Amino acid sequence: MKSIFFTSDHHFGHKGVIKHSNRPFQSVEEMNEIMIQRWNKKVKRNDIVYHLGDIGLTSSNKLIPIIDRLNGLIHLIKGNHDNFNQDCASRLEWIKDYYELKLPDPDSTNNQLLVLMHYPLMTWKGKYSGSYHLFGHSHGKLKGFNKKNSLDVGVDCHDFYPISYEEVRGIMR
Repeated sequence: MKSIFFTSDHHFGHKGVIKHSNRPFQSVEEMNEIMIQRWNKKVKRNDIVYHLGDIGLTSSNKLIPIIDRLNGLIHLIKGNHDNFNQDCASRLEWIKDYYELKLPDPDSTNNQLLVLMHYPLMTWKGKYSGSYHLFGHSHGKLKGFNKKNSLDVGVDCHDFYPISYEEVRGIMR
């Protein structure tokens, strides 16, 4: 059975993000390699991944080989740095600005609505009826923002691993 994962803000190839986000890497090559390894440790070949933006900030000829090494079927919600990566579209299932995903909720007869966007929203569809809002962009710096039913899925918040739908459900509960 396919698992579903969420992640954001890898910034593959972007040396400046190491300092900006206080990442524990000595070089962009080390950062790229560790994040690829951690991605593939959790995500299997046919799993589904929703990447909530800023997958890379480097030339397409450097980013395509990185994407080709990543397991899973990758769906990209565009981040503020992803217009640069349009040449990578053939390596992705799709690219969208925003997405509403409905998944089975094992604890209910209803489906769980997940509102996916790169940017954190103050309000979203179904906020007051139990929907989840998953986002990136902030690199874990919005300490007071993760209120009821919203979650920063960026790699800086999750030890540079994608997180599964089951993990999201556990955090939200």
